[in-house]
Order: sequence, then structure tokens, then C-alpha cells
Amino acid sequence: MKRKLIASLIAVLLGAGGLNLVGQGAAIAGEPIWDGNTVEMRSERLADGVFAFYANNARELNAKGGAAATSGGLVVGSKGALLIETMLNKRLNRQVQDLSRKLGGKPLIYAINTSAHGDHSFGNMYLSASTRIVQHASTRAYIDQHLGDDKAFMIKNFGTGRGIEEIKARTGDILVAPMSTLTLDLGGKTVDVIDFGFAQTGGDLWVWEPQSKVMWAGNPVIASKPALPWLLDGHLVATLDTLNRVHAFLPPDARIIPGHGVAMAREDLKWHIDYLTAVRKNVQAAIDRGLTLEQTVQEVAMPEFGGYALFGWVHPGLNVPAAYRDLSKK
Repeated sequence: MKRKLIASLIAVLLGAGGLNLVGQGAAIAGEPIWDGNTVEMRSERLADGVFAFYANNARELNAKGGAAATSGGLVVGSKGALLIETMLNKRLNRQVQDLSRKLGGKPLIYAINTSAHGDHSFGNMYLSASTRIVQHASTRAYIDQHLGDDKAFMIKNFGTGRGIEEIKARTGDILVAPMSTLTLDLGGKTVDVIDFGFAQTGGDLWVWEPQSKVMWAGNPVIASKPALPWLLDGHLVATLDTLNRVHAFLPPDARIIPGHGVAMAREDLKWHIDYLTAVRKNVQAAIDRGLTLEQTVQEVAMPEFGGYALFGWVHPGLNVPAAYRDLSKK
């Protein structure tokens, strides 16, 4: 993951006072986008034994284009329960474990990290030793090699004293191979853990509960419109292909739990696909005209996809440059 690049971009934007979070008050220069010491998690029942977990202000923030804390969920069967995302720190992990005990009354036999990002996986160390961690093979490799770097990045951008300093690695007991599907039997319910291809980190897992037709997406789908994809590691073409595969896989009445928001419909995914399709078209046109990267960033403004609190960073500072590099190789 290009953590140093992302950190430097955030620092520039925050230092310039250029990043405002809609619905979260004044500019956040020097402040975390969301605070792991204050977030309160809540649950939403989606079907029998199927729940989404998200911050209690996520619905309001999603509607206004603000940045919400990490979302996850729980699936409960007769044999036990499966937790999706273990959260940023001990405080938030305790909240989702408490919700799981109240809602399911079953032991957590599995916990899934949809990526290596700390706000999705740092809570692993607070789970019972009997809970088996499910990760993509690439996620385990990344955490094994880069936990220190990731902690430093998270502390810089989420703040000191948020329980990140104490994190120790706890990686996968069960690994999902690239482009494969793992089916977990919870007793009366099965859950499919799927790698559809590169989506943001190269170790992205999608969690599908077929009976309720609910898909947990992790960070490849940050939240519903007006939130946008983050091309953290580049690979515009691969990411767009993956989102199209996911859209084709899902039935029309499926619901998606994004990485940082409340449930959305399958067709809400089209906003993300349409955005990346437009980025690809516009950046390719700029390359064909011989424009430099800097000229392309100015040219490909795309205000029609504005409204996201982080648009001024994600679009010109991350996505357009990533698309330019990706498409220039072809």
C-alpha cells in the first residue's frame, strides 16, 4: 500500500486547511477524520441472524457526504457466529463483541478482515483464542511485513491515544487464496468469502450471506453516493473490472454493507462504477492529447461527481493520478 504517498497528501491538504467534512463541523486540520475514542457502534437487523454494525451517526454522515467510522456485521448460525471486521482499537472491538453476545448468544467461531487496513483488523488481538481469523493471503503477508508502518500511518491520521500504540499482530488462521471462494458453515447458514479480484488493496475480501442476500464490501465500496472509490494502490482498470464483476454477481434485491456506512442497494454500486468509467474515459482522452499528469489533474475536474467530503483529496490527489499512471502503461 502506498502509505507514505497517502500520508503526505493528507498532510498537505490538512496543512492547507483544505479538507472540510460535511456535517462534522469546521475544518479538521490536525484532527482525525473520525475519532476511535468517541465513536459509538450500533446494530441493524437485516434478516434472521444477520446484522450490520456501523457508527450511530453513519446514516447522517453518508447522506451528507461525510466520513463515517468502519462498518461491519454479524452472521449467526446454530453452531456459532461470524464477525465481519474487528475494528480499530480495543474500545470499538469491545463494542462489537458486546453487540455480538447480545444479538446472537453464540460464540464467535470466525472473524473476517476484509482487508489489512488497521480499522478493519487491529481488533483481532482482542478476540478469544478460539475465534479463527479469516484473511486474504495477501492481507496476512502485508500485516506480517508492515504492521509497524501501518500503525505509524494510523497514528498519524487517527491520532495518538486512540489505542493504536498497543496493537500487536494477530493474523489469519484461515487464508483465502487469490480469485477463490471460501464457504463457512455456521449451522443452518453458510457464508461465502470471495476474492473477486483487485479492488483496493489486492487483498480484498467480499462476504456474502446468500439467504439474506447481503454482501459486506469493505473499503472497495466506502459508502453510498456521494462517496467515491479510493484508488490507494492505483490499478483503475482492475478495480473497475472487479466492481463490474460484483455488480453482475449480485441479484437485483441484494443489499451491500459498505466499508464505512449503512446498507445500500445493488444499484447504488452503479454510482461507483459510473465514476470510475468516467475517470477512465476522461483521463484516457487527456493522455491521447499528450497532456502531462499535472495538466490532466486540472483538466479532469469532474464536478458532477462532487459532494463527497473528501472529494478534494480523493479525486485530484489520488484517483486521477492513479488512473493516469495505470492508463499510461497501456
